[in-house]
Amino acid sequence: MDRRTLLGLTAALAATPALARAQVNANAQVSAQEGMPTEASLTLKPSLPMQDLWPGAAPGGEKVTATERSVLRKPGGDPNDTAFYNITKPRMSVRRPETPNGGAVLLIPGGGYVRVAVSKAGGEVDAWLAGLGYTVFTVTYRLPGDTWAAGPDVALQDAQRAVRLIRSQASQFGIDPHRLAIMGFSAGGHIAGLLATRFAEQTYAPIDAADRLSARPAVAALMYPVISMGEHAHKGSRQEILKNVPAEAVEAVKVHASVELHVPADAVPSFVGGTTDDPSVPAKNGILMYEALKAAKVPAELHLWEGNTHGFPLRGKDGQLLPWGPAALAFMQRHGLDA
Repeated sequence: MDRRTLLGLTAALAATPALARAQVNANAQVSAQEGMPTEASLTLKPSLPMQDLWPGAAPGGEKVTATERSVLRKPGGDPNDTAFYNITKPRMSVRRPETPNGGAVLLIPGGGYVRVAVSKAGGEVDAWLAGLGYTVFTVTYRLPGDTWAAGPDVALQDAQRAVRLIRSQASQFGIDPHRLAIMGFSAGGHIAGLLATRFAEQTYAPIDAADRLSARPAVAALMYPVISMGEHAHKGSRQEILKNVPAEAVEAVKVHASVELHVPADAVPSFVGGTTDDPSVPAKNGILMYEALKAAKVPAELHLWEGNTHGFPLRGKDGQLLPWGPAALAFMQRHGLDA
């Protein structure tokens, strides 16, 4: 079948020669095959400015005993390619452009809800977007398996708080608070999906003036996202979400955490992208999300590129951008990222 053929879906599978199967499987690095693309380097890069999400301790941590730690994903490898476990101080970094254009993007990395695959120095995606004039934030969020009181909703708490903090500091960063997009990868795509559909839900008690602001982003991009907790679930993410859930509540929590089952009419316009034969998070997750968005009459676009990897790099071996980045950006620009 030609790569431009609509493989039985209602959205185009925008495959091109630049993202053919061989290119998807190229040796360009994808962070943990679970998070955001990251450019390989053997030199430790300077850390980006960092801000804690919460003043003092994050809410609901009375029973948390784990100690946060970071590791190199590959021993002896790129010192910037790190993952964080047992996050106790959720935070966000910021990469500021030389000339801000007024738009902002919040990146939500993946990690299967076991860890967060993120570098203190940032990566390819935030550098690319900042080069286009966007102010880019990257959130390091708490994990549902760490006995936080919010349980499966703990990462959503952090995502809501991050959006509100960004808006509360819009003048400081030179951004329009209405031009705020989110982009989530893998398990981070699940968090982005939750935020895109449950932005108005009160998941924590307000603590300051920032919490009076809306947590609704203008637009979302969900990249190879975890969406469903049903038969098509990413088993590792589902296991972590259900880790501390009593047996009698498991089925209810699976429904609660399945993003596609709770898409309101005012959900955020969403771009959904992935590969046709993702071995980790079945492509059906993205399809279910797209179908739910369309059923709710929410603007949505689905792209499944031919390939059998979980995620893909930002650029090909020739250094040129692969199609997914510009496709996601174009959708976000049309739906509120640009003025």
